[in-house]
Amino acid sequence: MPQLVTRIDGPLADAVDRLVSDGVVASRSEAVRMGLEQLVDRARRAEIAAAILEGYRRIPQNAEELRRADLGLRALVAEEAW
Repeated sequence: MPQLVTRIDGPLADAVDRLVSDGVVASRSEAVRMGLEQLVDRARRAEIAAAILEGYRRIPQNAEELRRADLGLRALVAEEAW
């Protein structure tokens, strides 16, 4: 498994150590791994969102598609037990 080596400032290290001592994460390594996974996931989601947005810019929804989407949404809300 590849390793990454980095330096962080004291307050951040202290905050990570508190997460470990509070049982939020098992170790510093787990905290770093979780943070990197979230960063990568956020970037991936941003790429997908940008692609979807570009698709709608290239081919916008027409009035009939918007009408059907609105009807579908209203039907879903009506089905809720509230």
